[in-house]
Amino acid sequence: MAVYALGDRVPQIDPTAYVHPLAVVIGSVELGPRASVWPHAVIRADDNLIQIGARTSVQDNAVLHCTNHLPTIVGEDVTLGHLCHLEGCTVEDLALVGVGAVVLHEAVIGRGSIVGANAMVRNGQVVPPLSMALGVPASVREGVVPENANMANAEVYVQRGQEFLDSLRRLD
Repeated sequence: MAVYALGDRVPQIDPTAYVHPLAVVIGSVELGPRASVWPHAVIRADDNLIQIGARTSVQDNAVLHCTNHLPTIVGEDVTLGHLCHLEGCTVEDLALVGVGAVVLHEAVIGRGSIVGANAMVRNGQVVPPLSMALGVPASVREGVVPENANMANAEVYVQRGQEFLDSLRRLD
C-alpha cells in the first residue's frame, strides 16, 4: 500500500483497517478500526486532518482532501461511493455518499443521510439527519431515509475488507 508521511504528518491507520495496495494515503490521516480504503482511492491530508471512522468504506477512486483551515471528518459506518470527492466537510455516522458525488467546504451530511449519485453538495450546505440530497446543486428532501438504511451496505464492506486482508494476493 502507498502510505506516506509528509514531514511530521504521519498517517495513523488502525491495524484492523484494510488499505488496498493501490490506494494512496498521505499525511495527517486517521483511519479507524475495520475501515476500508479501496483501489485508487486517494486520501491526501497535507494541510489539515482527515479523520475516517470505524467501519467506514472509502471506495474505488474516491478522493478525500482538506484545506489549510478545514479538516475533512467522516464518521462511523459510512459508505463513500466510487468516484466521490470530499473536501473540508463533515459526514456524520451511518451516511452514504453516492457514486460520483461531491461534498464541498463546510458542508455537513447529517447522520444516516444519503447523498445521491453525482449530486453536488455546495459549500456550507447542511443535509439534516435521515435526509436525501439529490442533484446539481443538491436539493434536500428531509426525513425520508429510514433509520439505519446504510447499515447493511456498511456491514458488507467490513466483511469484504476482512476477506481482502485475509486472502488478497497478487499474481504477477
